[in-house]
Amino acid sequence: MHTVELYRGLHDSGLRHITPRHEQGAGFMADGYARATGKPGVCFIITGPGMTNIATAMGQALADSVPMLVISSVNRRDTLGRGQGRLHELPSQQQLLAGVSRFSHTLLDPEGLPEALARAFAVFESRRPGPVHIEIPIDLFAAPVTPPARWQRLRPTPPAPDAAAIEEAATWLRTAERPLVLLGGGCVDVPDAARRLVEGLDAPAVTTINAKGLLGRDHPLDLGANASLPAVRRLAYEADVILAVGTELGETDYDVVFDGGFALSGRLIRIDIDPEQLARNQHAAMAICADAGLALEALARHFPEHLARRGAERTRAALDALGLTKDPAFADYVPLFATLAEVLPEAILVGDSCATTYAPITWSPSPRPGASSMPPPATAPSATACRRQWERSSPVPTCRSSRWSATAASCSPFPSWPAPSRSDCRW
Repeated sequence: MHTVELYRGLHDSGLRHITPRHEQGAGFMADGYARATGKPGVCFIITGPGMTNIATAMGQALADSVPMLVISSVNRRDTLGRGQGRLHELPSQQQLLAGVSRFSHTLLDPEGLPEALARAFAVFESRRPGPVHIEIPIDLFAAPVTPPARWQRLRPTPPAPDAAAIEEAATWLRTAERPLVLLGGGCVDVPDAARRLVEGLDAPAVTTINAKGLLGRDHPLDLGANASLPAVRRLAYEADVILAVGTELGETDYDVVFDGGFALSGRLIRIDIDPEQLARNQHAAMAICADAGLALEALARHFPEHLARRGAERTRAALDALGLTKDPAFADYVPLFATLAEVLPEAILVGDSCATTYAPITWSPSPRPGASSMPPPATAPSATACRRQWERSSPVPTCRSSRWSATAASCSPFPSWPAPSRSDCRW
């Protein structure tokens, strides 16, 4: 009931509104929309329990750097923090959501709304994205707002890489004998630049779960999301120069067997838009704070002609050593995903935390970034909500048109990898 006033302006706004059954579903629907389109997902959420419900989805979006704008109500300004037992009251809703957002802002003056929205979209466009929370006290919903005399959407430019650092990184990569590239979710908007650089270097490339499909389907230099498996770990340890772009180098991509076995002995070049991330998880010999796309483009210009360093041969040797499609732990799933790839080559695959979705992460190719969300590593219960989002509201059509969506689920936990107890593939 606290958000009723927010809806009065929707009728004439041109915005399409989707009503979820639950606030967590709303959050994961916004997450799915953002992953599928590259645009921020937006939610209207009620005070108190609505915000505790959406916190899980916001935590997932924060972990995966997914842009999401959450606009909520909060109790009247004169009651905030007073503990009077008001409807849906929390001690501090803003503090609760600050831990799962890039920032959480309480609007105390309606004239400040354009500035708060501009800050949100500045985060989405020029730094590491994630959820932004703006809460509006219910006594401000009917307050008059003076439209800005001039309002133009702020479009800040993302940080460009230092030219000297790019030059030095290119020298390291050119003189390397066994280079390796690690591509994370920060690269998903620039698949062409990533592909040109990897091919110019003739270097094997690990793509994380969020970067799955970045190099296209069955690229000869794509090692897939297999950094936790022995042959890829061996290749990584033997690499003399490693380029890591837009990746946390975190446990959920590089150590899903939880043994601390992903180790690098060569010189590590890290590129990330988040300066703090450059200091986490692995020591970097060179750290470049920059937008992944701008950095990949700059590096790719240094390699207009492809080097010849047996990259495809090294990649194939590692994948052959793994033998994933013949492994008894995975073999039962191969026919299902081979059929999906043949019949529905452009399908968006969405999976929850289950063996049916863990298995193809390692070997099933993806045609493009955003075509697979299987499974989200941080906060898991998203498949049903994401599926509902894509079926009902995505501009990417599902089974009623040329594109399709498929979901899969089983009750088997990782890491036992048994055969699926249930599969549900809708087309």
